[in-house]
Amino acid sequence: MADYIKAYESWVNSDFFDEKTKAELQSIAGNEKEIKERFFSELEFGTAGLRGVIGAGTNRMNIYVVARATQGLANYILSKNGQDRGVAIAFDCRHFSPEFADIAARVLAANGIKSYRFESLRPTPELSFAVRYLGCIAGINVTASHNPPEYNGYKVYWEDGAQITPPNDIGIMLEVRKLGIEDSKIISLEEAKEKGLYNIIGKEVDDAYIEELKKLVIHKDTIEKFAKDIKIVYSPLHGTGNIPARRILAELGFENVYVVKEQELPDGDFPTVDYPNPEAKEAFKLALDLAKEKDADLVLATDPDADRLGVYVKDTKTGEYMCLTGNMSGSLLAEYELSQIQATRGIPKDGRLIKTIVTTNLAACIADHYGVKMEECLTGFKFIGQKMLSYEHSGVGTYLFGFEESYGCLIGTHARDKDAIVATMALCEAATYYRSLGKTLWDAMIDMYDRYGYWIDDIKTITMKGVDGVEKIKSIMSMLRKNSPKKIGDYEVIAVRDYDTDIVRNLKTGAETPTFLPKSNVLYFELTNDTWLCVRPSGTEPKIKFYFGVKGSSLENAKELSARFAEKVSSLIENLVNA
Repeated sequence: MADYIKAYESWVNSDFFDEKTKAELQSIAGNEKEIKERFFSELEFGTAGLRGVIGAGTNRMNIYVVARATQGLANYILSKNGQDRGVAIAFDCRHFSPEFADIAARVLAANGIKSYRFESLRPTPELSFAVRYLGCIAGINVTASHNPPEYNGYKVYWEDGAQITPPNDIGIMLEVRKLGIEDSKIISLEEAKEKGLYNIIGKEVDDAYIEELKKLVIHKDTIEKFAKDIKIVYSPLHGTGNIPARRILAELGFENVYVVKEQELPDGDFPTVDYPNPEAKEAFKLALDLAKEKDADLVLATDPDADRLGVYVKDTKTGEYMCLTGNMSGSLLAEYELSQIQATRGIPKDGRLIKTIVTTNLAACIADHYGVKMEECLTGFKFIGQKMLSYEHSGVGTYLFGFEESYGCLIGTHARDKDAIVATMALCEAATYYRSLGKTLWDAMIDMYDRYGYWIDDIKTITMKGVDGVEKIKSIMSMLRKNSPKKIGDYEVIAVRDYDTDIVRNLKTGAETPTFLPKSNVLYFELTNDTWLCVRPSGTEPKIKFYFGVKGSSLENAKELSARFAEKVSSLIENLVNA
């Protein structure tokens, strides 16, 4: 009998699991494929926590898997004598998010660890803020970010407010792996509250978070003068951003904010979108319709946990709404923040701009222009948070801005995760500043391209679900390592960075040097003419991603080069998938 069948039967027959769970499993009796999908492995507690499809089984998100993860976290906290500092807990609009947050708090309480659970859904960046504001040892955020409706997730943060990184991630993972599914301690809500270990938080933290954002405004003068002239369309995409995004804009004086009514209220089914991700153009359909009706200047959408911000801006010369990719909006905000820091108080000598390895190389040009050192890190905002912490510990390095290509950035140090609420505020502020110069945000984007060069970056993503998908993704990475391409389209490969082996190999000289970054299953190909390609399996979804970038002599030329290179990348992908 296969191990997954044994695991399935143990769940069905055990008195430990509730009747609803067992009924769900009994409904798939005889369906070996479905049983295998649910039980062929345990949902892995990875470097940021859990993420998976909701349902009964070891490879699914459910109260038992969440309880086990929390027990592992509790054991690690106890080993560090951090129980008296407590854990902040937030959750989003997804199905079972409140229930998972409640289970986590009750498991912590059973271990004598105090929790501070938000009264209702809150954005990811506010959880990051709350950890440090409350002086907690850790934080838990129940969210699957921008994944489809059937998913949920569980992210763990450490005392610095960033998602866990070494050595804490390894330590927590080891504690979780020691546990069986029935090894979690738990007490009732009533007992947890009686012991003072289950605390509800809300308004105090909300107010403190908003006040920190307001401190980051550079040009109150242009907001006061031009905010009433700026028209903004905003969609929270059924998620957590609605209240904080509208609050910060209203308190700063932006009067013309039009919310997409169909997407205003929280809804874990995300009924108006197939995929609640501001990276997807389809998610903007309703917002763009409203923008045309209101003649809006900019169109904004936050993902369900409000850490990513999608942007369209109006080109007044053509009347079109121009989509800004995460690379474009991040670069635009980097340019605005650095230029105005320079103009108002001066750039610190040890100023830092941080980007991930798959983020546009335009960032290097911006950093160089303002005399700021640019640092690269692995994909995932937690690595930007790790850099920020290293600056604090060493006393060398002043964080000025950090961003990644997937629509995430952070202005300020109030949080240690990407923050779509502060990005919303900053973009609207920037719109008033450029309006004072007689320009739009799109004009500012073109000015930036004219100054630094026309960099276009893109991504191709292949979804491979299930057991077979996991194996195919492994096979693709293996093939690329064993038979590294020497040429892609018109571009020769100059060097290959293998972050799994920590080797950068120059293909012309054969010289090898370290990557100077932690081990990760990522391959990066440096090509001629400032072109690049990076391949990595997603850490949160059943996908493999091909990131690439080109540089052109004009915007039209860059778009043409990008389209041609995209075709070559597609051919490479097809060959790898079919091999």
